[in-house]
Amino acid sequence: MLVLFETPGGLALFNVLDEAKIRNVDDLWRSFETQSQAQKIISLNKFVKFEDSVEAVAAAASMVECKVGKTLKKLLKKAEGETLGVADAKLGAAIKEKLSINCICDSSINELLRGIRAHAESFLDVGSSLKSMQLGLAHGLSRYKLKFSPDKVDTMIVQAIGLLDDLDKELNTYAMRLKEWYGWHFPEMMKIVPDNLMYARTVQRMGMRTSAKATDLSAVLPEELEAEVKESAEISMGTEISEHDLDNILMLCEQVVELGEYRAQLFSYLKNRMAAIAPNLTVMVGELVGARLIAHAGSLLNLAKHPASTVQILGAEKALFRALKTKHDTPKYGLIYHASLVGQAQPKHKGKISRILAAKCSLSVRVDALSDSDQVTIGIESRHKVEERIRQLEGRPLLGDARAAAARAKPTDVYYPPAVPAA
Repeated sequence: MLVLFETPGGLALFNVLDEAKIRNVDDLWRSFETQSQAQKIISLNKFVKFEDSVEAVAAAASMVECKVGKTLKKLLKKAEGETLGVADAKLGAAIKEKLSINCICDSSINELLRGIRAHAESFLDVGSSLKSMQLGLAHGLSRYKLKFSPDKVDTMIVQAIGLLDDLDKELNTYAMRLKEWYGWHFPEMMKIVPDNLMYARTVQRMGMRTSAKATDLSAVLPEELEAEVKESAEISMGTEISEHDLDNILMLCEQVVELGEYRAQLFSYLKNRMAAIAPNLTVMVGELVGARLIAHAGSLLNLAKHPASTVQILGAEKALFRALKTKHDTPKYGLIYHASLVGQAQPKHKGKISRILAAKCSLSVRVDALSDSDQVTIGIESRHKVEERIRQLEGRPLLGDARAAAARAKPTDVYYPPAVPAA
């Protein structure tokens, strides 16, 4: 009788010298208390050592999937007619089917393998590196099973877009409070400088409105706005404030500026992650809409599993269920409405374009999720087709073939829609 023993360094085949003893499962452990006792029960028949970690991972993966790999075939080549003890019944069935070797898997074999494992280093010529080999194989097998790639971690996108939305809300709240607070002193500036970040930087530079004329605002404002601010400061209807009030307003300005700068940095990070993880989807709908679709679906793979009809109304679930409940028309678009291509279409064509765009997005995201290539040819080609459809609906002349446009584009070309200004 033979026993198959798997190690990180290779596959071993042991002869069972005393089959009578292994039938007594309860007392079998006593026969493996020492190495000399173990040698009376088993002896090494053959040991096939793995040449490298790649072969080790391939052999381990085959056995995990209950398949007979090349290394195992090589080991069992001359074992025909023998009875083989294995740890996995499914693997035993595969060996019997492929190599016509009778296999058994029961409690006595498991107990025997436990005893062999306790004295493996003394039986096998693997040196003292068995533990390090075991660790290396564990990492390699985990990577194989998970097919892990750090560039494909969509969790970063989900967290980044969530934080970006939170920052927008907080930034708007702070900026509104700043405008209302400083507006008591200089109310006219609210209409002159509508941008929140620009407004906060202007207040930081200027301080009191009486200092406007002597302050150089060219670093934060265009020339026309600078002149208008200085002119309005001379005739402002605002009330006077104390230095203590101004100090607190300036502290709030600092918070708004820091949040605005961090938001810009976070948006840049999100652009890079989207270009790495979902380049074709980014070409179709841009970083923000693409990231929101991924976050709403839960992951890139979940989004890839959705049909185009679901992608089209993703984000409009409340409106959908309300329409179904009241038996009214269902919504034509959800998050995809904010894509630049839908925005380009006339109001009467937005429904059609959102449906076409959802179909192309569904195709693009499947390429991103399931393909190893980082090319954006599919995205460029699909975007061109949607643009041509928009032109066709509006009665404008067509530009040309989509495949030709995709071929002309560089593989690294990624379309980025205009960045949304900081709220």
